[in-house]
Amino acid sequence: MKQTYNAELRLERLESLKAGTVSALSFSIMFILAAIFNDLLFKEYVGELDNLSIITLNWQRLISAGIAGFCGFLFGVTYRYIIRADENPHLKTGSVFAFGLIRGLTQLDVGLNFTLSILPFALLAVESILEFGVTAFILDRAFKLGWVKPFVSN
Repeated sequence: MKQTYNAELRLERLESLKAGTVSALSFSIMFILAAIFNDLLFKEYVGELDNLSIITLNWQRLISAGIAGFCGFLFGVTYRYIIRADENPHLKTGSVFAFGLIRGLTQLDVGLNFTLSILPFALLAVESILEFGVTAFILDRAFKLGWVKPFVSN
C-alpha cells in the first residue's frame, strides 16, 4: 500500500510540475510581449514607461522576467489544484482574477510610492490580469490535449 501511495504521489507531483512549466513558459512569453508592446506603443504617451523598457535588456529586466516566470509557475501548479476536473467557470475566472489582482495591485502600490502618475502602473495591473487569463487559457488547452492531467480528488 505504501508503494502505491508513493507512486501516485510522484505522478501527481510530476503533473503539477508539468502544469507549472507550461504556465511559466506561457506567462513569461506574455510578459515579454507585453513589455515590448509597452515599449513600442505607450512609451511616447506615458513618460514613466521609459523605466519599464525591456528592449534595452539589463539585469533588472532579466530579474523581472524571472519573477514573472516564477509567478506563472506558481499559478499553474495552484490552478491545477483549484479547478481539478471541474468545469466551473467561476473557479477558473476567480483564480485568474485572484492572481492577477495580487500581482497587479502590488505593482500599482509600488507605483503610487514612486511617481505622481498612476496610469502606467494601472496599465501594468490590467496587463497582469490579461497575462494570467491567457496563461489559464493555454493551461486549459494543455489539459484538453492531454499534455497535463487535471488533479482528480479522491
